This record gives sequence, structure tokens and C-alpha cells, in this order.
Amino acid sequence: MLEKIEQLISEISELKASSAEELEALRLKYLSKKGAINDLMADFRNVPAEQKREVGQRLNVLKQMAQDKISALKESFDAMKAQAEKPDMTRSAYPVELGTRHPLNIVKNEIIEIFSRLGFVLADGPEVEDDWHVFSAMNFAEDHPARDMQDTFFVEAHPDIILRTHTSSVQSRVMEVSQPPIRIICPGRVYRNEAISYRAHCFFHQVEALYVAKDVSFTDLKQVLLYFAQQMFGADTKIRLRPSYFPFTEPSAEMDISCNICGGKGCPFCKGTGWVEILGCGMVHPNVLELNGINSKEYTGYALGMGIERITNLKYQVKDLRMFSENDVRFLKEFEAAN
Repeated sequence: MLEKIEQLISEISELKASSAEELEALRLKYLSKKGAINDLMADFRNVPAEQKREVGQRLNVLKQMAQDKISALKESFDAMKAQAEKPDMTRSAYPVELGTRHPLNIVKNEIIEIFSRLGFVLADGPEVEDDWHVFSAMNFAEDHPARDMQDTFFVEAHPDIILRTHTSSVQSRVMEVSQPPIRIICPGRVYRNEAISYRAHCFFHQVEALYVAKDVSFTDLKQVLLYFAQQMFGADTKIRLRPSYFPFTEPSAEMDISCNICGGKGCPFCKGTGWVEILGCGMVHPNVLELNGINSKEYTGYALGMGIERITNLKYQVKDLRMFSENDVRFLKEFEAAN
């Protein structure tokens, strides 16, 4: 019997349990009425008289050891459970809800994807720019109103350094280091010194596209515009072009689409006209090509630009531009289905 007792002592000293269920199984195995230790206790009467004292002492050691081991394991589980249930004082008092992809990013990515099918590649540039790339290289006269402090944020210590007012500066940076054919799309944030309201903000987002090559015509531009409008707003979308003026394009035009809310029948959103303006466009002015190192007698090109907020408003009818920059999770959750 002493040999069995020593064997059990050795087993119990190595006991481990990874769950409460395993611990209960060990307790039943060693300490229950049908357990190994109780069997030894029942067999104690068969021990020779001269060994009873020694065997009895080892049995008591075995039983106490088993009880202590089971208790220690139970305390360990209880401590881990308490720690797991202990509140994390660094967390907020309410569950933190996750938002979704921002609606401006949803629309921007959709615009990029449409133009990428036509071979346009992404181009990027700095938001803090110099006067040359924002204005001069884009054929803006020295006295053009856009240079006035009412529209442009200037860096006070460096009057030639500004926050870009349009992403046309990216077109300039690409043209001055590249030769045609050039086919790029330039998304990015731009800044203008305007009062913040439901319809205007001091920063917003643009996407501009530029294509320069041999024999590029206004017809090419019109086909790209029609393709974009129908891919973005639906196959039944119609477009119309109205003459306009931009320093960097000639001829220039504003593009309207048939109102996607009323289908061109007339509603408050389109002010009863059935048409909504979405972008400006035109043939790249020869002066812009020459200023950026491209031979205007050999190459022609077209450019177009749109506000991402404007397109997003048309797709999702967001009434207040300020919602785009407030990071309200409730607002973002409205766009879960668009992700």
C-alpha cells in the first residue's frame, strides 16, 4: 500500500487543470467517495498491524496534499475569473461604436475607378504649394481675383507659399516633368478662405483629370464626360455643356446632368430646371502647355474638375456640407450599405 500511496503523492503534486470542468474531474478522481484515496482508506483495515502507523501517517499526508492541491487550483481559477470580470477603468462608460467608410471616400474611390477604366492613372501633389504651380503655371493673370485674400490662404511669412485652391497644381507638376501622352486623375483636398455654412466650407475635396496627347479634341472630352455621368448616375443620365470661362482652358464649359432625383422633370433640388451642374471642363489653354514645357503646336489636351462633396450630395442628398467633417458616427452609419 505504501507504494500506491507514494505513487498517488507523486501524481497529485503534478496535477494541472485548464478549466473548471477538468478540476472537478480531478476532485472526483481523488477525493470523492468512489475516489482513489477513499479506496485506500477502505483498504487500510487489511494493512498489517506493524505497518498501520506508518501507512496511516502517509494516508493523511496524501489526503491533505490532494485537498490542498485541488483548493489551490480552484483559487487560481477564481482569481482569473475575477480578473476577467473586473471592469477596465480605462474604457469609456459606454460601448464604442465603429463607423463606416466615409461617404466622400466612397464617392472618390468610385470616381477614380470609373476613370481608371479609361486609362487614367493617379497623381498626387502637396497641399501647401507655391504661387507658380497653383496660379502662374495655370495661366492666371497677376490681377486675377482668385489671388485675392478673400479666396486664398497665404502663409504670412512667405507670401508666395499658399494652401492650394485647386488640384490643378498637380497637373502642373506632372506636365513640367513629363512629356505627352499624359493621362492623369488628381484627387485631393483644397482650401479656400470662405465662411463655413451648410453650403460652403474652408476646405473641400476635388478630383481633376487631364489628358494631353496628339490630336485630342473637344469631341474626346464630351465622350469621356458622357461616359462618366452615365457610370456615376445611371445609364439614362443626359448631359449638356454651357460655355464658361477658366484661365487654364479654352474653350471652357460647365457641365450639367439631368437631375437624378426627379429624372429631369423638375424639382426643388434642381430648382425646377431638370438640370444640375456638376463640373467644369475645357481644352487645355495653349499658354498652360507652353508654361509647363509642352509644345502647344504639337499637342492638345482637355481637363475637367469636380467637387467630391457636390457629387456626394447628388448621390446621397446630404443637405449640410458640415456633416462631412464632423465625424458623427450616426451620420457615417447611414452609409453602411454603400461600403
